[in-house]
Amino acid sequence: MLNEVYDIVVVGAGPAGLSFACSMADNDLKVLVIEKSPFKVISKPSPDGREIALTHNSLKILKKIGVWDFIEDSEVSPLKEAKVFDGESDSLLSFDTNKSSIEALGYLVPNYLIRLALFKKASQIENVTIQYDISVVDVKTNPSNANIVLSNGMVIKSKLIVAADSRFSEIRRKMGIPSMMKDFSKVMIVTRVSHENSHNQTALECFKYGYTLALLPLNGNVSSVVLTVSTDQSEEILNMDNEKFCDFASEGFNNKLGAIKQIGDRHSYPLVGVFSQKLRATRFALIGDAAVGMHPVTAHGFNLGLRSQDILSNSINKALNSGADIGSDNLLREYENKQIYLSKLMYFGTNGIVSLFTNDDAKVKKIRQLVLKFANRFPPVKSLITKHLTESKKSNLIPF
Repeated sequence: MLNEVYDIVVVGAGPAGLSFACSMADNDLKVLVIEKSPFKVISKPSPDGREIALTHNSLKILKKIGVWDFIEDSEVSPLKEAKVFDGESDSLLSFDTNKSSIEALGYLVPNYLIRLALFKKASQIENVTIQYDISVVDVKTNPSNANIVLSNGMVIKSKLIVAADSRFSEIRRKMGIPSMMKDFSKVMIVTRVSHENSHNQTALECFKYGYTLALLPLNGNVSSVVLTVSTDQSEEILNMDNEKFCDFASEGFNNKLGAIKQIGDRHSYPLVGVFSQKLRATRFALIGDAAVGMHPVTAHGFNLGLRSQDILSNSINKALNSGADIGSDNLLREYENKQIYLSKLMYFGTNGIVSLFTNDDAKVKKIRQLVLKFANRFPPVKSLITKHLTESKKSNLIPF
């Protein structure tokens, strides 16, 4: 077998894997990214209907690693206000920027454009090599080094392996790291629409009885509609003609947007959450969805994954500056300790929100209406959640 040596091997060229590779641009480490998808899939990602709600901290990270310059300003939609509704009741929780110095609660950017920007930046980095259409067959690690065997027979030796190969990570399983998986038995359906009335850069989250409907405001009178329904209802929604679907969405938003027209394809995604019980093993670390795969209701899965690679890359660069081992147990333990608490809080907190706001029992409905009213009328709560929306390092609360 042909052997090659790298300092770090990253498994997965999705957002987490490529952002980590970009974070390695200013050092002398030799980095290899392994991706099982073909080159054309990664180099020319197709629109997938998903809009990423970036926190201010995520924006800082993308700027720091040189990725933000590859995203056109016209594709960035500021989020000025967010409102959460419960069914047809008058319960409401709202957040806005009116009484603060911040420009926006966050920024909406199409997922495929973030992926494209990450690819463009990573492809320019001299010390990063990306291999496509290849998978990991086996992995072995010990206190002194790590080896992976690829599907082409090549054996790669390295100091550290970083797994970023999705919430269904094969390499996580190969390394014996247990994970908890939760099938929500729901499907998320997304599409872009235009509408007659302005959204005023306001996001809406409507917990209807039997389904959840959200609106993400894009530039102009355009929005992304996100509908979450039970799996057995999804085919009916996906097969609706455009006029009926738009009428359904318009009624869900109480016709406040005026006439709605679908202008994008409908995409669907089954909702499955994953939580890895450890984020590290010997010379091995998990980042992104391979570490934690979130339910999208809080819109923070991407932000959590970006934060994970930022913490790990900062620890590695710190170790390089001091001459320490970049794959040592001490370094990986430091990374895990910094990331796992927020990961637990976000994952289980989000699942709790999902359970509370998708349960149609009469007593539960009453509880969530009281929760929304209390949170909306108690300024300290709203202030802390807003801080989390804008600067995720300042607060550990879970925003909607």
